[in-house]
Amino acid sequence: MNIVLTGPPGAGKGTQAEMIAASYKILHISTGDMFREAVEKGTDMGRKAGEFMKAGQLVPDDVTIGIVAERLAQPDCEQGFLLDGFPRTIKQAEALDDILTGLSQTLHAVINIAVPDEVLIERMTGRLTCSGCKTIYHRTFQPPQVEGVCDKCGSSLQQRGDDTAVDTAKNRLAVYKKQTNPLLEYYKQKNLLVNVNGQRSKDEVFAEIRQNLEAIQ
Repeated sequence: MNIVLTGPPGAGKGTQAEMIAASYKILHISTGDMFREAVEKGTDMGRKAGEFMKAGQLVPDDVTIGIVAERLAQPDCEQGFLLDGFPRTIKQAEALDDILTGLSQTLHAVINIAVPDEVLIERMTGRLTCSGCKTIYHRTFQPPQVEGVCDKCGSSLQQRGDDTAVDTAKNRLAVYKKQTNPLLEYYKQKNLLVNVNGQRSKDEVFAEIRQNLEAIQ
């Protein structure tokens, strides 16, 4: 099964991606992982991406699409994959269609985790990250046993600079919506879009995702 997972910052995509990949035994591929792998392997697209990244510039669409094409052509994707962080635009979505056609594959579902803005803002402004093992906590929803200290490794917990201000959180959501709403409509027209209520526990969200995926298989 080939899946695209999307959702706004704070929706819990990372947790659900891990659960989906483990349950369906498919490969979880994030944009960040693809870029790092391509750069490390020194592929043509990886070298190009590395030049932009070193210069602190955004990697252009054509290079990003090239990296995705390289990654999806690898044998470990043949049994299915979950794309996390791609596509982000209509151009990228159309390119993904072309890539999959060339591989004689198809996209089965686009899962969108939907959460109201006010809930997302509360989640985003309360995040705490372990300075050691990078475990994520939350002041309200998942606090550590000892304030400011990671339960797992004992390192100090930090709050990301871009997660501290409500205005910053609102801006991130506005940027996300402007970019992503046309993409959701694109997949809705293709009858691939599955909207999931993300305002619940991770197990309840996953249960709804699984119910929708079972109906597709």
